[in-house]
Amino acid sequence: MGRGKIEIKRIENATNRQVTYSKRRNGIFKKAQELTVLCDAKVSLIMFSSTGKFHEFISPNISTKAFFDLYQKTTGTDLWISHYEKMQENYRRLKEINKKSRREIRQRMGGDLDDLNIKELQALEAKMDSSLVAIRDRKYHVIKTQTDTHRKKVRNLEERHANLVFDLETKLDQQDGIVESEGYYNEAANGASNLHALRLYQIHHPNLVLHHGGRFDSSDLRLA
Repeated sequence: MGRGKIEIKRIENATNRQVTYSKRRNGIFKKAQELTVLCDAKVSLIMFSSTGKFHEFISPNISTKAFFDLYQKTTGTDLWISHYEKMQENYRRLKEINKKSRREIRQRMGGDLDDLNIKELQALEAKMDSSLVAIRDRKYHVIKTQTDTHRKKVRNLEERHANLVFDLETKLDQQDGIVESEGYYNEAANGASNLHALRLYQIHHPNLVLHHGGRFDSSDLRLA
């Protein structure tokens, strides 16, 4: 029993439409490959799905460029003429802009002024005045920025210098305190040593009389 005829119309369901596209695309590509192998044909297929996805098949025995060159040669059609004309038009436009820009540069440098009338000269003067104002504003901005930067560097150096001086003075004060403490302890040790010597001398010389409020000095030894 034969399969019923399928009505050819757009498939409304998006999922079914995509599945059908994938199956039939693969079938067409398979047929194109069979034609290439069996008949030594040159086949090229270009397909875009409804979502814009691109698929292509080209016979292995020819490149895409060679295929289109062959198509143009066979049909007498130039596929690139419109694109080439647009490129030429764009080139002419850019060339004219470049020519005009070079002429304006020469005029701003004081050249190529002979063909200008009074209005054009006044317009050129106004442009140069405006340019000069912009240049001066930029110059002053750069000077101000550099000045502020140098001032910040100077302040940072001054702060570092002040911190170094403070650290140095702190260390010197600490060293002076250590020296004074050592002097005090040395004096105390010398006093204790003298007192011990005095006591020993008193033991051996009971008739010794102390002067200067009980303090021992060389005059006491002389009196003794």
